[in-house]
Amino acid sequence: MSFFGNLFGNKKDKSALGIDIGSSSLKVVQLRKKHGAIVLETYGELALGPYGGVEIGQATNLPADTIGKTLTDLLHESNVTTVDCGVSIPSSRSLLIFIKLPRRNDPKEQKTIIELEARKYIPVPIDEVHLDWFILPDASTEAQTKSANTKPKDINVLLIAVHNNELKLLESVVQKAKLAATFYEIEIFSTIRSVIDEPVKPVMIIDIGAASTKVYIVERNVVDVSHAISQGGQDVTRSISVSSGVDIAQAEQLKKKIGISGEKGDSQSTAIENVFSQIFTEAKRVLTQFETAHRRSVASIVLTGGGGVTKELSTYAQTFFSVETRIAAPFAKTQAPEFIRPVLKNIGPEFSVAVGVALRKLEEMS
Repeated sequence: MSFFGNLFGNKKDKSALGIDIGSSSLKVVQLRKKHGAIVLETYGELALGPYGGVEIGQATNLPADTIGKTLTDLLHESNVTTVDCGVSIPSSRSLLIFIKLPRRNDPKEQKTIIELEARKYIPVPIDEVHLDWFILPDASTEAQTKSANTKPKDINVLLIAVHNNELKLLESVVQKAKLAATFYEIEIFSTIRSVIDEPVKPVMIIDIGAASTKVYIVERNVVDVSHAISQGGQDVTRSISVSSGVDIAQAEQLKKKIGISGEKGDSQSTAIENVFSQIFTEAKRVLTQFETAHRRSVASIVLTGGGGVTKELSTYAQTFFSVETRIAAPFAKTQAPEFIRPVLKNIGPEFSVAVGVALRKLEEMS
C-alpha cells in the first residue's frame, strides 16, 4: 500500500521532516511553521512488504540498502522538499527498563551508580549500546515531599539502551537517502509528543504495530510503564485471511475498510475480535496492575499504530475499558485543508510517530 499527500506544493521555507522506519512500512511527514501555526506540507507511506518479498502489512527485516532505496522512492513520490530530518527508532529495537535506586545528593555519584546498575540489566556488553537514562518524577511522593520538605530516599530511573548496530543501520539508511538527520528518537517519545495533551493524569497508549503491540502508561509526558504483547496487526490480517478464505492482501484491505463493523458473529468480525480481545485483555491487566500499585486512575486510552486504523476498533476497545478510549489524531496538531481532514483522521494512527518526530525537528529549528 502507498499513499501520498502533497498539500501546498514545493515550498522554499524552513521545513522539518519526520521519518518513521517501521517493520512493515515507511512513513514521512513534512511540517512548516507559518505565522506561529504548524502547517502540514506533505506526507507519505510506502509498504516494505513488496521490497522484502512478503505481502503488504506484514513485518520485514530488510538491510539498510533496501530500506534506503525504499525511503528514496517515498521521498520522491511524496514530493518532500527538505533534507533536514529526525528519525524514529523502533521500540522493538530498543530496551526500556525501570529501576529503583538510592538517592544521592552528589549528581556525579548518582550518575555513576545509575550507569553501574545499568550493566546488570543490559544483556550485551555496555560498550555495544548507546545508553541514556532519566530520573522519573514520583507523583505518589510529591505531597509527602512538599509537606515534610524532604526528598524521598529512593529514585525511579528509566534506562534506555539502543544497540550500536541499530543506530548504524539507521544512519546508513539516512545517508543512502541523502538526508541530514540531527537526532534519532525512540518512537514512544515521538508518539507522546503527537497524541497526548493531558498534562498531569496518567494516559495509556496502546501502539498496535505489525508484529507486536506495545503498551505504555505515560504520566506528565514521561513513560511510567512499558509492556510488550507478542501479537499485532499482521496477526489480525492472517486471522481474517484464514477465516474468510481470502489472501493476505485482501484481508489487509478488509481490516481497514470493514473492520469490526460487519454483522455480529460473521467470520471476519469474529476473526478480528479473537486477536484484539487477547491484546486488550493483556492491556487491561497492565492497567489494573498500575492503578493498584500507584493508587491512581488512568484518565484515558489512546489507540495508535498501523493496527489502530482497523474500522470500529475504538468502539470494540471501549467494551474492555471503563475509561475513555480514542483513536490517535496526530494531524489535529497541524493546519491542513478541510477537504483532506477525513483522510488524515482515518490514517492518523499510522502517522503518530512521523508527526511526533517532525514536531521535535520543527522545534529544534525554531
